[in-house]
Amino acid sequence: MTTIDTTAITVELPEAFDPRWNRLPGIQADGRRITIDPAEYFFRFESNTWLVADWDLVKAQLLDVEETTESAVEQLALDFIKQHSESTSDAVCVLATAYEVYAYLFRDEHLAGLGLPQITADHLRMLREAATLMALNKVELDGHISNVGPCWFFPAATSVVFDLDDEMGGMLDEVYHGGWFNEHRRIESIKAHAALGGRLVHGCQSVPDQTGGVVAPYGASMANFRDDLAAFKAGWIEQVYAHRVNPSA
Repeated sequence: MTTIDTTAITVELPEAFDPRWNRLPGIQADGRRITIDPAEYFFRFESNTWLVADWDLVKAQLLDVEETTESAVEQLALDFIKQHSESTSDAVCVLATAYEVYAYLFRDEHLAGLGLPQITADHLRMLREAATLMALNKVELDGHISNVGPCWFFPAATSVVFDLDDEMGGMLDEVYHGGWFNEHRRIESIKAHAALGGRLVHGCQSVPDQTGGVVAPYGASMANFRDDLAAFKAGWIEQVYAHRVNPSA
């Protein structure tokens, strides 16, 4: 554990979080107020700066822009980030921005077209909460993973907090990292994640690996990212699962 600042992070979000987040070390959920103790919460915390852009600006200037034969959606997002993002050491701003991003990406209107009747509006709430906390994770341009919290390991964290069995935890992970299984959702995700200064990348291919993801800056070395992740993931995933209230779940 390397920490550069142990000051508690406290944010009030638009909706109350599940109180079962308190099962994980270093996090306290009290309605809409979330408090994180970096020294307890993170497995690795080496950077307290993040890249963010104003969500209202993303909505106004990027979400409705269509890609062309000359400018792919990734280029649109990269150009927007270059023009409008700023570095911040305010973790509250990061969490507040992330909540808006995931309230948009995991909105209830998509349930009908998802093709997974077992996924409900309550599951989307779980996704919004976990993904919001995930935004504090960080990857550097050289591919080094500088910040790692429990929500990096998405299925493990959600199984602990929401009492999900392995099958449902894996299904929720598929919804999270599958871009809702279609290109329309992937494009929507690329644009929305510009507010968090990058794109959502994953260390896994599908449910069996269960390695989770992070918003990484464009240009980050994915080879180094892969190698760094492989070196630590097994032990830290096991530590997250150790906090299950019902280990047989």
